[in-house]
Amino acid sequence: MPLIRPFAGLRPAKGRSADVIAPPYDVLDCDEARARAQGRPWSFLHISRAEIDLPEGTDPYDPAVYQKAAANLQHMLDAGVLRRDDKPCYYVYRLVMGTHMQTGLVAAASVHEYDSNRIRRHEFTRPDKEDDRVRQIEALNAQTGPVLLAYRSRPEIDGLLESATGEEPDCEVVADDGIAHSLWVIRDTGLIDVFSAAFETMDALYIADGHHRSAAASRVAAARAAMDDNAGYFLAVVFPHSQLRILDYNRVVRDLNGMTPETFLAGLTDRFTVAPVASACHPQGPGEFGMYLGGQWFRLGIRPERVPDDPVGCLDVSLLAENLLAPVLGITDPRSDRRIDFVGGIRGLVELEGRVDSGKMQVAFSMYPTRMEDLMAVADAGGVMPPKSTWFEPKLADGLVSHMLD
Repeated sequence: MPLIRPFAGLRPAKGRSADVIAPPYDVLDCDEARARAQGRPWSFLHISRAEIDLPEGTDPYDPAVYQKAAANLQHMLDAGVLRRDDKPCYYVYRLVMGTHMQTGLVAAASVHEYDSNRIRRHEFTRPDKEDDRVRQIEALNAQTGPVLLAYRSRPEIDGLLESATGEEPDCEVVADDGIAHSLWVIRDTGLIDVFSAAFETMDALYIADGHHRSAAASRVAAARAAMDDNAGYFLAVVFPHSQLRILDYNRVVRDLNGMTPETFLAGLTDRFTVAPVASACHPQGPGEFGMYLGGQWFRLGIRPERVPDDPVGCLDVSLLAENLLAPVLGITDPRSDRRIDFVGGIRGLVELEGRVDSGKMQVAFSMYPTRMEDLMAVADAGGVMPPKSTWFEPKLADGLVSHMLD
């Protein structure tokens, strides 16, 4: 099976992109989605979070939600707000957030190559979230949330993507959050073949974000016994790894496991160097952490002998978990322990200070962002990263391009 292939995308009609595109379904809760869709009848949130069109309190996993999503999609098709391209295309997708820019290829990625680990993963998935995506795909007969993939940057392929942006984009819109989304449709069959051949030379692609979406696509393909038609491929956007931006994914903890601040600090010194600092502490490199406790910032440095020689164990999120969260604070399973919460770096360190100063949390930890090289090393080794290891920004938009399964 080809690693990627073009497809006839379902897209907003000309001039309708600003009405349609929405944040990814999994970055907003129901109340936030309802507020964002207020007064926007064509927002893709009516498809990706269709519970907003049902009575408040509706379970987002209720069968009525998926039925409503399908009805809303059909309504947008009937109204001509969404239209499908008449032949398979690739799409070059550029995001601009402040001074950051990344340019990738929207393509259909092979489920077979995902199942055989040529498209590599680095996270466990939760059955309930997989089930949700399976039901959504089956109800819509479409994949609407793109999987974020990365390839090891190659100048010739990076340049090919860049050269495709020389003309005016087919779609250009600035979302509510200020992120600019631009799309170029690649219709030329010769250029399509060039892209396909270039990607076919790659040993692997890497899932950056979207493990539940890709796992759900695999389940749908298996259920339909379909590997060579549309159901055997899933919606993806593939970027060079050097352009993807991972922000810090910080931690806050509700209590000190029965210790006083003084006892807690004393318990860190055999694993970390600990030094107070005058202002909010942004770690300067791997193995360094900021800690906010009792109105004071500290800089923590992991002692070198505590860093194991394996791609998962040497991650900063692993080092904090194994040397502080578990042995000192008693948090052995961050996935289920309600004493810990996670704060994306997009909110800044002031959010950590606010959580602690409010009394809702007792201590906060600022992290150095996981590097793409580390993520790929874990995936290559067949490893699994700890939960909440990466926070990618900017986010891909839902509704810009969708992949129909028939």
